[in-house]
Amino acid sequence: MRNILFILQLPPPVHGSSMVGEYIKESFRINESFNTRYINLLASKNVSDSGKVSVGKIIAFISIWFQLLKELIQNKPHLCYLAISSTGAAFFRDVLLVILLKVFGVRRIYHMHNKGVKTHGKQKLYDFFYSFMFKDTDVIMLSEYLYEDVDDYVDKQQVHVCPNGIPETDFVESVQSKDVSLLYLSNLIESKGVFVLLEACRRLKNRGLDFKCTFIGGEGDVSESRINQLIKEKGLEQQLVYAGKKYGEEKEQAFSKADIFVFPTYYDKECLPLVLIEAMQHRLPVVSTYEGGIRDLVDSDETGYLVEQRNVDELVEKLEALIINKSLRIEMGEAGRKKYEARFTLQKFEERMTEILTQVVKKS
Repeated sequence: MRNILFILQLPPPVHGSSMVGEYIKESFRINESFNTRYINLLASKNVSDSGKVSVGKIIAFISIWFQLLKELIQNKPHLCYLAISSTGAAFFRDVLLVILLKVFGVRRIYHMHNKGVKTHGKQKLYDFFYSFMFKDTDVIMLSEYLYEDVDDYVDKQQVHVCPNGIPETDFVESVQSKDVSLLYLSNLIESKGVFVLLEACRRLKNRGLDFKCTFIGGEGDVSESRINQLIKEKGLEQQLVYAGKKYGEEKEQAFSKADIFVFPTYYDKECLPLVLIEAMQHRLPVVSTYEGGIRDLVDSDETGYLVEQRNVDELVEKLEALIINKSLRIEMGEAGRKKYEARFTLQKFEERMTEILTQVVKKS
């Protein structure tokens, strides 16, 4: 049995990459197929701390580096899986880890949970290190739409597509309310479309539509006080509520109460958001954007709608179409559920990941 060392992100904090890391670490199929070892790459304790450099993070990285050195000497992995960051301080942290892996001659496979290589590669420093990092390695992408981000450095034959998948949940009985319920569930980050959605809700109210919109998620660059201030300024106290973080059964209840899932992201590192798969799993029509690999998830006019980033007018139009048409909501939600079952279950993810790792480890 071949030895694979996984260097990945594990919660906390809770976000897409750390949840996928948890799914891999807990996967019976993956752990039965290989001799596995794990190193947690995350040093941030919350989302707002992500991307920031601190003394604590530097100390944590030194510990990770020595953990890696120990693994390379004692367990001699045939393959190293690395959940690589594409930009910022985290990318240069990963460069230092890859230098060590190259010194020991360990084959690498990178799992790309974010993007930004195409734009940052225009800078000489990044271009140099991207060429170094991606030489003689395989790459796992979440969607074929994301290959263009790395096509300057990675041959397509080295790319493996593995969409995210999520476990089935114990559904909470659906709760019907008088008003149509919109749900935003993600961290409060401006580029995730928080302010765009607030403005869309203001316009929907002005059109005389009856709806409620719930924001759920941890504070990012938008604070609880800021979002509550904007709700008040826009006169949306009767329509909007920020409910904070929700996990487990409370999160399931939020999905059960919702009629429409809305995620107007323009986050430039967005790839394949797990939360959209969760919405499809719960039979919700999804209104989102063309960012990243979202086109692989949402079939516009079939399982929901895709709109241009930051286009409030288009967002309002699509939300109104769903608010006033219950049968359309149900039809799109059922189509999304079927697509989830066909492509985005945790079992499908584990099968594909095991297949990729088996193929790549044979090269070592």
